[in-house]
Amino acid sequence: MTDKVIGMRAKIAILLYIEAAIVLALGLWLIFFSFTHENEEVAPLLGEISFASLGAFGLFIAGRGYAKGRNYGRSPAILANLIALGVAYYQIQGAFYIGALVILILALPTLYFAFSIAKDEG
Repeated sequence: MTDKVIGMRAKIAILLYIEAAIVLALGLWLIFFSFTHENEEVAPLLGEISFASLGAFGLFIAGRGYAKGRNYGRSPAILANLIALGVAYYQIQGAFYIGALVILILALPTLYFAFSIAKDEG
């Protein structure tokens, strides 16, 4: 592995850890929100909390794979960030520009580095 690839792997690992922390924070916020507001539908809320927890765990494991020089984090990282681009698109359509900007700031460099690593490693 070249120094360029090692540097890109370190950057993408950091970005994936940041994404995992944000998704986990959103899940924790939903838990807090469920205690402070009246819940009318518990099942969808539990589903969202579960998906946030699993998503944060998956992003963390993908980041760990990149940090260790393994390839098992490549596909999940690319898939999660392509989904994030779709989420950003819908946030733009809903005029939530700040949320879309945060997602794009994280997702675009992560995708760039992931595809660059894939191209360089073959």
